[in-house]
Amino acid sequence: MEESCVFFGKGYFFDNFLLRIIMTTVKKIILLSSAFSLFALFAFFCFFKSADIRHNNFVSSAANASIAVPPDSCDNKEETDDEQDMFYTLVEGELRSGDTLSKSLTRYNIASTVRQQILDNLASCLDFRRLRPKDKYRVFLDDQGQLLRCEYETGPLESYSITKNADTFVAQRNSINVSIKTCMIEDSITSSLFDAFARNQVKASLVYAFADIFSSRIDFNTEIQKDDTFQIVFEKYFKDDEFIGYGNILYARYQQQAGVTFEGFFYQADASKAGSFFDADGRELGTSFIKSPVPLGRVTSKFSFRRIHPISGIIRPHLGVDLAAPIGTPVMATADGTISYVGFKGGFGRQIIISHPGGYKTYYGHLSRFRKGLKRGSTITQKEIIGYVGSSGISTGPHLDYRVQQLGAFHDPFSLEFKPKSALSGEKLVMFKGHIAALTGLLESSPNPEILYVRHLLIKPDEQLTML
Repeated sequence: MEESCVFFGKGYFFDNFLLRIIMTTVKKIILLSSAFSLFALFAFFCFFKSADIRHNNFVSSAANASIAVPPDSCDNKEETDDEQDMFYTLVEGELRSGDTLSKSLTRYNIASTVRQQILDNLASCLDFRRLRPKDKYRVFLDDQGQLLRCEYETGPLESYSITKNADTFVAQRNSINVSIKTCMIEDSITSSLFDAFARNQVKASLVYAFADIFSSRIDFNTEIQKDDTFQIVFEKYFKDDEFIGYGNILYARYQQQAGVTFEGFFYQADASKAGSFFDADGRELGTSFIKSPVPLGRVTSKFSFRRIHPISGIIRPHLGVDLAAPIGTPVMATADGTISYVGFKGGFGRQIIISHPGGYKTYYGHLSRFRKGLKRGSTITQKEIIGYVGSSGISTGPHLDYRVQQLGAFHDPFSLEFKPKSALSGEKLVMFKGHIAALTGLLESSPNPEILYVRHLLIKPDEQLTML
């Protein structure tokens, strides 16, 4: 047992010593863990606090960006006009049939004071008698409902504006930006000139303008044949990528199957005068008389000394030509002259007679109506509209009876030949030849055969853009 006790005593002291070492180590570990935990908690708290501050700053910035502060409540008074214009109400309106501008503005709930400001200021640059249905306008109002700006558009080429400037308003006609595309069409005739152009998706005004170029050289009623070919180089006007109309025809060609070719180059020989069409030798295409007063009418009866009358059945002379066309088709004067008769004359129905230099007279019968204001003694210019196709008098249907008389004798209108109005010579002819060379070069060098050239034009308030 002693040995045993001795043994026990030695183990006890050894175990006690070992236990103290372990406890000391554990205390150190606990202290280190506590310090580390406190440090971690402190670091986490600092991070959280910083993140919270950043979050609050972000929320505050986002809130400020979304709030529209009125200009007069801002501390910074040095704001730009663009910043002030950010806060507005927009009212868009359109005139209806029978509307005045005041009536239209009232319908869109524009206040009477603002309405009067618009009317008073626009009156300085816009003739209210020229307003028409579908005119558009835009009214900009500030947050107090006061007028900032008004824009008024009557047609694609007329735009007006009223702009607030301090305590007053400035009203003006605006400049217009237009894109001009020079285009080309080449095609052949299958049935009629009108159908050939329609196949190329162009409007009737371009067809009539093309026919008018050659109106003194070819009659598209009687001298057109299948497989004839034509070419036209012309301008198309666009505003904001929207087609608004045709500009000048720059070049036109019509080639008959028989081999006869008609060409016309648009050229302005004198800056003070309107341009005209000339052939390649500088001879003006226009003559003292054009061949037909209804360029695209259909010939239903030719000039003849022996014709069976379609109603009476009696053989009698028909000293003119009948041109069938829909009722209301415009009828042009074929030459400059003076009205010698306008009224109702027997079987001719409503008729106009024009006296021309050189002893010529032209007769226009079976009209549905006359142009307003036309009377005996009125001066008429070539291609001026004088009346409209009808079926008045003794007639089987809507058509124009057209006759030409010289010194008391009637002649076939389509067989008469007239000299050109003018011909270029000297320096003007040289310049014209250079113009032809430039146009030819454009036709030959363009990579796109349909759109030859595009340019941009700023139309100022005092300028006019002529369209077909």
